Amino acid sequence: MEGLQEKLDRIKRQLADVPALPGVYLWKDADGQVIYVGKAKQLRARMRQYVNFQDERAKIPLLVDAIESFEYIVVENEHESLVLEKNLINQHAPFFNADFKDDKSYPFVALTTGDVFPAIKYTREKHRAGTRYFGPYTDSRSARMMIDAVRRVVPICSASCAEWRRLNRKMGKGDCDALLSENGNLRPCFDAHVGLGPGVCCAQVTPEQYRENVGRVARFLEGHRDEFLSELEGEMLDAAADLDFERAGRVKERIQAINALSDKQHAVSSRNLNADVIGLFREETIAGVHVFVVREGRIMNSNEFVLNRGSDVPDDDLLHAFLLRYYDTTTSIPHEIILRTLPEDEFVMAQWLTGKLASSHGAKVRFTAPQKGEKRELVELAEKNAQHTLLRYKVRTNYEDKRINDALLQLESALALDAPPRRIECFDISTIHGSYTVASMVVFTNGRPDKNQYRRFKIKTPLDEANDFLSMQEVMARRYSDERMADERFGSKPDLIILDGGKPQLSAAIEMFAEMGRDDIALCGLAKRDEELFVPWQESGPVVLPGGSASLYLVKQVRDEAHRFAITFHRELRGKGMTASVLDDVAGLGPVRKKALLKAFGSFKNLKAATLEELIACRVVPEEVAREVFLVLQQYNDRTNS
Repeated sequence: MEGLQEKLDRIKRQLADVPALPGVYLWKDADGQVIYVGKAKQLRARMRQYVNFQDERAKIPLLVDAIESFEYIVVENEHESLVLEKNLINQHAPFFNADFKDDKSYPFVALTTGDVFPAIKYTREKHRAGTRYFGPYTDSRSARMMIDAVRRVVPICSASCAEWRRLNRKMGKGDCDALLSENGNLRPCFDAHVGLGPGVCCAQVTPEQYRENVGRVARFLEGHRDEFLSELEGEMLDAAADLDFERAGRVKERIQAINALSDKQHAVSSRNLNADVIGLFREETIAGVHVFVVREGRIMNSNEFVLNRGSDVPDDDLLHAFLLRYYDTTTSIPHEIILRTLPEDEFVMAQWLTGKLASSHGAKVRFTAPQKGEKRELVELAEKNAQHTLLRYKVRTNYEDKRINDALLQLESALALDAPPRRIECFDISTIHGSYTVASMVVFTNGRPDKNQYRRFKIKTPLDEANDFLSMQEVMARRYSDERMADERFGSKPDLIILDGGKPQLSAAIEMFAEMGRDDIALCGLAKRDEELFVPWQESGPVVLPGGSASLYLVKQVRDEAHRFAITFHRELRGKGMTASVLDDVAGLGPVRKKALLKAFGSFKNLKAATLEELIACRVVPEEVAREVFLVLQQYNDRTNS
């Protein structure tokens, strides 16, 4: 069987024949399945970065391990490579490319522009020729409400109307003019009767007049609302001047419909802003994206998405994947896209979107990453909403429970445990050159922090310098002694012990367990640099959990919590020790006066910042002692600030 190095050497030889031209590359696994699609300005150089491990992304080792072969397609320029990359990702749905977590179809508002009398409809498909789509909407209710609002402003047939379907079917078979003439004798359908339809079914509108209405509907859906208000207000005044109060009333209802829609759409800009604002919020295994669709300074719509890759995919990759998918789907292209950081391929992406915008005025799409002001606040608001997007998704899908179950099962398999580790105890050592050395013990029960079970230890072993090996041995001896194991306050026996620090800490624990005669608890050491797990039973190397996996996320969470708890305790002890040692140098300041002085100022931080006048004025200690305290604190401040 071919080893990893032999495989890499083979691929490197094959890459020598890849041209130094722009294009798209496809990495494949042993079954010939496409597992990753990427684009490059220079194919050979970019592909070599993978097999030479010059790409520092977390997923690369796992990806390279799965690669068996590749394909590439040469194109003329970067713009073509972007479009081709998008199409190939849609076609193959590669595992290592970020994608939507819910790969479902999203609602659209559509105009059947290929018909003689185009109708408006709610739909989830986006592939029919002769149909123009507006969206996507991630909320189906919003899409249906938009259709209702549009028809109140500009009467247009609905594709769900039985009379429209009948007329459309007959127009495909016979003479259009004769049919319209025949319809002149028919009664209006319900929609036409209540003002939502223009009366196609009873020949109250010509195809030319109807086409004009369709154009107005399209402009309304694109977000151009102000022109309708001024136009309708003028029409209402004309009708009132002609004493046609019935028509004026109908026009007034349309104005009210626009105003009601605007009331629901928050004004976010004093300027006539036409932009999409994109906020991204990431966790280890998933990421949330929230898009504000801002037109004429108002949020017309907001869309939210959950992506299936988290921190194991760099920001640039995640953003690139989202922009490709979203703007391939939506037909509403803004003049500006506002986000926290510019995409790596900003110029090519802007070119592609400008082509999709197809502005008759020559307008171009641009990306902006504002550092302050109104637009920056919009980005922060979008990011906050992206965080809530993830929260809602987790609640809706019971994501946390599923992720934790997956994590525990994955750890059971990866670490060869007898059962899923329901109780995990993790230890971390914190010290400064052997001073104030402490250890933390955090407990996760069923994958969640169990803070009532947390414990912290002051290391008693005399140390001239930092020695995590001896410190860890002391903690193991104290925590897993027969006395402590029988103590109900320490809870039940753990299923897994994780030691932050990797192989040295694991060796310390193994040595101490051997002395204690304890061999009934699984141990592993977590290396801080690469999140590798060292286990006693595997000498060939560490266990590497897959990037982005639920198990890796849980292990990191446990480790970070142990580190936080240890650092907090260490700082607390160090602060108390430094306070005591400084004030111990003051003549005439015993324990009682020291406690009273600290109480008077609230904290050592406030005390060391106090002026001589403040020390004397507090009347806690005699004036000569206050002067001595001030001098000692001044010397302490000078040392710590130098």
